[in-house]
Amino acid sequence: MEVNVLNIQGQETGRKAVLNDAIYGIEPNDHVLYLDVKQYLANQRQGTAKSKERSEVSGSTRKLGRQKGGGGARRGDINSPLLVGGGRVFGPKPRDYRFKLNLKTKVLARKSALSYKVQENGIIVVEDFTFDAPKTKDFLNLTKNLKIEGKKVLLVLPEENKNVYLSARNLKKAEVMGAASINAYKVMNADVVVMCEKSLQTIDEILTK
Repeated sequence: MEVNVLNIQGQETGRKAVLNDAIYGIEPNDHVLYLDVKQYLANQRQGTAKSKERSEVSGSTRKLGRQKGGGGARRGDINSPLLVGGGRVFGPKPRDYRFKLNLKTKVLARKSALSYKVQENGIIVVEDFTFDAPKTKDFLNLTKNLKIEGKKVLLVLPEENKNVYLSARNLKKAEVMGAASINAYKVMNADVVVMCEKSLQTIDEILTK
């Protein structure tokens, strides 16, 4: 599959980039995509939520009333979960939400996400570029030239570029990442994936091992 290569002015360069059918032309696997996205989101969770149980609440342990003759239930101390300010029953405890996925599953998920984007015409290939200085205006001009302003944009660079990254950092609908770090969640979450030419080579090497 071939797509036109554009420059940052949005003009065709006359060159074409080849999208590997083994990556961008497969039949997407929805269940594998679900697992990979679920793992990514689970890994973002801190898992630090914690509530105090009965034994951890600060309060007297004195029995509030006598065992019998009060006309009601047997009342324990003031830390009882039945009373306001008491402990919590079965409350959250610190835990690790991460879980393991096989490498082949993760690779298939990335291929499926990229294949979906190709089917939606959501991949744009641009020639390799950089900015002279970190300027948000330069990144906005790039989206305007590519006619994708106002959309969620994922820019995939072949390697880390501080100026480009800082130029997009203040934009809510823009994200910049290296080709080696690409994942199914980021691809599916974006409306448009903009890839530099060399990024295609890096992705080919990673996903066709």
